[in-house]
Amino acid sequence: MGSRKGTTRRKTRKLMSKHFRNKGKISVTSFLATYNKGDRVVIKPEPAYQKGICHLRFYGHQGIIKSKKGNCYVVQIKDKNKPKEVIVHPVHLKTSK
Repeated sequence: MGSRKGTTRRKTRKLMSKHFRNKGKISVTSFLATYNKGDRVVIKPEPAYQKGICHLRFYGHQGIIKSKKGNCYVVQIKDKNKPKEVIVHPVHLKTSK
């Protein structure tokens, strides 16, 4: 049995591409965003900043902030019925409605 080919960013050409008008520098407000424990967020990875990005299978998942870990946040999400914790940089998080 062979090993899996590729990395975590495999098959993400469309998913991790930005519109040409939105390309460029990242906004400082999203980079320095602060969240409180219990806030609801959506995981939307920013392709221009690779640090603190979670696995792309969690793209668009909604979760709750559990704690802060360095510059990143621990977000609890549900993957089907199993609760999981993902460590994500605030650039890749958006507030949920």
